[in-house]
Amino acid sequence: MSHAALPDKPALEGLEAKWGEAWERQGTYRFDRAAAETAGKDCIYAVDTPPPTASGSLHIGHVFSYTHMDLAARYQRMRGQHLFYPMGWDDNGLPTERRVQNYYGVRCDPSLPYDPDLTPPFEGGDNKSSKAADQVPVSRRNFIELCEKLTVEDEKQFEDLWRALGLSVDWSLTYRTIGDEAQRAAQRAFLRNLARGEAYQSDAPTLWDVTFRTAVAQAELEDKEMPGAYHRVSFHKPDGGTIEIETTRPELIAACVALVAHPDDERYQPYFGTTVTTPLFGVEVPVVAHRLAQQDKGSGIAMVCTFGDVTDVIWWRELDLPTRPILGKDGRILADPPPGIEGAAQGVYAEIAGKTVFSAKARIVELLSESGDLHGEPRAITHPVKFFEKGDKPLEIVTTRQWYITNGARDEALNARLIERGQQVAFHPDFMRVRYENWVGGLSGDWLISRQRFFGVPIPVWYRLDEHGEITGEPIVPSEEQLPVDPSSMAAPGFDESQRGEPGGFVGEVDIMDTWATSSLTPQIAARWEDDPALFDLVFPYDLRSQGQDIIRTWLFSTVLRAELEHGTIPWKNAGISGFIVDPDRKKMSKSKGNVVTPAAMLETHGSDAVRYWAASSRLGTDAAFDPQNPKQMKIGRRLAIKVLNAAKFVYSFPAPEAATAGSSAVTEALDVDMLATLAQVVETATAAYDAYDHARALETTEQFFWTFCDDYLELVKERAYGSQGEAGQASAVAALRLAIDVMLRLLAPVLPFATEEVWSWTHEGSVHTAAWPTVDEIGVDATAGGLLALVSQALIGVRRAKTDAKASQKTPVTRAVLAGPALLTFAADDLKAVGRIAELELTEADEIAVVSIELGELPAA
Repeated sequence: MSHAALPDKPALEGLEAKWGEAWERQGTYRFDRAAAETAGKDCIYAVDTPPPTASGSLHIGHVFSYTHMDLAARYQRMRGQHLFYPMGWDDNGLPTERRVQNYYGVRCDPSLPYDPDLTPPFEGGDNKSSKAADQVPVSRRNFIELCEKLTVEDEKQFEDLWRALGLSVDWSLTYRTIGDEAQRAAQRAFLRNLARGEAYQSDAPTLWDVTFRTAVAQAELEDKEMPGAYHRVSFHKPDGGTIEIETTRPELIAACVALVAHPDDERYQPYFGTTVTTPLFGVEVPVVAHRLAQQDKGSGIAMVCTFGDVTDVIWWRELDLPTRPILGKDGRILADPPPGIEGAAQGVYAEIAGKTVFSAKARIVELLSESGDLHGEPRAITHPVKFFEKGDKPLEIVTTRQWYITNGARDEALNARLIERGQQVAFHPDFMRVRYENWVGGLSGDWLISRQRFFGVPIPVWYRLDEHGEITGEPIVPSEEQLPVDPSSMAAPGFDESQRGEPGGFVGEVDIMDTWATSSLTPQIAARWEDDPALFDLVFPYDLRSQGQDIIRTWLFSTVLRAELEHGTIPWKNAGISGFIVDPDRKKMSKSKGNVVTPAAMLETHGSDAVRYWAASSRLGTDAAFDPQNPKQMKIGRRLAIKVLNAAKFVYSFPAPEAATAGSSAVTEALDVDMLATLAQVVETATAAYDAYDHARALETTEQFFWTFCDDYLELVKERAYGSQGEAGQASAVAALRLAIDVMLRLLAPVLPFATEEVWSWTHEGSVHTAAWPTVDEIGVDATAGGLLALVSQALIGVRRAKTDAKASQKTPVTRAVLAGPALLTFAADDLKAVGRIAELELTEADEIAVVSIELGELPAA
């Protein structure tokens, strides 16, 4: 190569822009479908890329887990696999709606007409302080248009960041979960679920978020410790006595349908089969037994309400109890009392009607105190309360009609098949499989997929109306050729728009699908299932799903479920599960905790290679601590990337005799051979580690050798590389140096894509990222290292330490030195003399390296 091709001062700055543009222009990461079809399915590596929620900003956890995925993808590409590596945007659903509400200061009111000239009242910020009451109502169509507009803007920012990070996805394979192809896939899958009896409607108690006015699925719950209080309350026995219960929700006494105790609790066994009356409302309710009642909780007997919590639902269902709902979908007490509340009790109920649960509780406590049914002061506690993971208020349970997909909760055969599918997927690390199996084994109900929201994939059904305008018969469904459809704005098949809402006509379903009902089909969406059957057959099942551990119960499980229901197989062969990012106090970083760090500033400050190095240093499944005030690992990564540039430039600056171009055949010196043999072992270890999805082990092994190469080997042979020991010795050194750099660039390329590409371009055509992964065979030496490099490195450390102890410069010449060590050391005596500036070197045989004596000369005058 020409020395003129080397930069004067190689630097990391600007490499992201330079190579990002070059990779896009050259199609470096483009999926070559024709070549893939020719090579066959076994030569394709397909990645089910997580589509990030396009509703705000990416955080450091995204960078962490997506880098892990990209390491595997880059490695497989270099192993000769054809990469099917798409990128998606999860842009439908509640997170997007919430961001649009805050960003524009609007809320959706479906009763309003469309305003083609709408100008939102607020734009350009998060507007987080705005309350729903202050937000301007707009039509559903206007609201959806704003959702579309903002998600496109957010997705462009996300793409810019992913490109800066160096994700090697094929950007021509981008999809949106709100796009027509995604909607078609989601609706097609739903219709097939419906046809097979796997999708159904049911009136049932439903977890309900009163803020967003929508149903919530089991997988979307999170428990939060909240303050509460136990209130000891009397229920009245027919004989005039009382049974005292303790409850945190006295406002639900009007909804009480039974008292329940454990069947073995001798205190209450005499009362099973009898009745009591509720305080304030005088409703007669039975005393029943159930195994879930806790004898040591409160007074050991509890009231069953419809509904206060999920245990109430179990008791109500299994004990076949009646329903007395008092909570509306807005979280307020219903205006009309439930059945059984009569006479004067209706006046009591009127005092809480229309109130929030908080206000209703306060009034009921006052009334219980006045009636003498409240015993003592409320006892303060903290207890876990269920929230929607994106909500701010505790969930309530209301009875609604919703759509469900069977998930194995009530189907033992399906549950067993899902467990088996989980065993067929290779989890990395393997212990993460337990989380999947625990989730499948602990399912308590089928998957609720309908949402009472606006920006999402419509549930593709309509309903016939009878002569009285009431819904009748089975739902009307479109053909698959008609998809995607929006029943709220399109007429049902066989009807026209004038018949909407009319007796004998139809109404369209207005609910949308839960966002997971779309995201669970990312393998099908990206591979254009049914739209391009040849492509789908080529890449499905995929090779890798990479994701965080917190969404095993949602995204991973639901994707396995949909693949089993539709295809009878697993969706991918491997699942790479990243750990959490925790702050210096070992607390998980998350937006809700307010301790999240956005990655843009990190990338700008430290460089993308440094940030990738930090992520690559952590094994899958392992939590990584991050202190933004002292990002040690990123600083180490940046130092490594800079050293790659400088060390490579130094190596390429040595004059190369013609013999050096012969590659490993020119390597004749024992130290050079041993270095390459050690490198061959590194290649074996790194390859095996990447094959096992252990990128951290591959990096650790490569990095350790790289620093030995730079700090010891390069110093040991540089004089010889300049020709101090003749042409043959020079050719051996230069050939070994260049071969080692060539191999290490490829070993480090998945982690440091920008620095390695820059160096590769100095001496090679094409990209390092499409170059072949290094092999032992190409190094051309026996991979059994004799240990010479390690010995000489140790001897060099001893000589340097002796100079340091004498307070002498490392440039100080040594007139005579006596070193003890194994006889093998003699094979590198000349190199050791050169680097140590030793005029006379005597070696004595011993098991351990030691500097026996050293005589320092004088530094020559400057």
